[in-house]
Amino acid sequence: MRRIHCGRPVYGLAAVAFGVIALAWHDFNSWQQIRALGNVPHRETLVYIVAAIEIAGGLAIQWQRSARAGALILFVIYFIFALLWTPFIAAKPFVYDPWGNFFEQFSLVSGALVVYGSFAPENSGRRWSLARIGTLFFGICVISFTLEQLFYLSATVAFVPKWIPPGPMFWGVTTTIAFALAAIALLSGRFALLASRLLTAMIISFGLLVWLPRLIADPHRLMNWAGNAENLGIAGAAWIVTDWLSQNRAPSIFASQAAEKPHPSH
Repeated sequence: MRRIHCGRPVYGLAAVAFGVIALAWHDFNSWQQIRALGNVPHRETLVYIVAAIEIAGGLAIQWQRSARAGALILFVIYFIFALLWTPFIAAKPFVYDPWGNFFEQFSLVSGALVVYGSFAPENSGRRWSLARIGTLFFGICVISFTLEQLFYLSATVAFVPKWIPPGPMFWGVTTTIAFALAAIALLSGRFALLASRLLTAMIISFGLLVWLPRLIADPHRLMNWAGNAENLGIAGAAWIVTDWLSQNRAPSIFASQAAEKPHPSH
């Protein structure tokens, strides 16, 4: 039976959502800022251009024939957005918030890199290398998710709906530990596939239990739309990693490329 991989469609849908939100609100969402550039001229025009790029990339990545081009488009735009956080990191290197925002953006970069590598020609050595590097980068981002929740535990707990037993503090701590274990698994290669599946399910649950109810309760707030799109994008990136790992069951993402490449005869 043919296995269905949903990471790429979900990831692309998030990119389209980012673009539509930017067009509807005539501005970038809270995670996709250009404030590092200051009051740039023709800001609204820039918003429309970037929104069109995100929508184009999100649509292109849906189809196999254009997936690699779509991944490259999204890789570039998300990488630019990640870099725009570096001035804030430089200004306050001991405050973790800008670091956290950088790695949230970089997790999307990682997802695009895995897709781009996955659709490289079969006989290309880059097919394994790029996807493996993307998985490694995503594992590093998961470390950041762990630290962000740990450093801002009270804010994390405040996001957890109070009606979920046994209580917000329990889930704040539990999800922080889960992020840490997932990062270890992804970076070591031990139980990486299982960890990526559980991580994807956890991030999707954040969207269903936290962000979607916030959007329903207050659809007029940009943060709620942006939060849903961002969570969907990160869930898509995690799902992409899961799909790739399920197709490439190597003992470790650091395993030698030689195992994937035919050896020339002597």
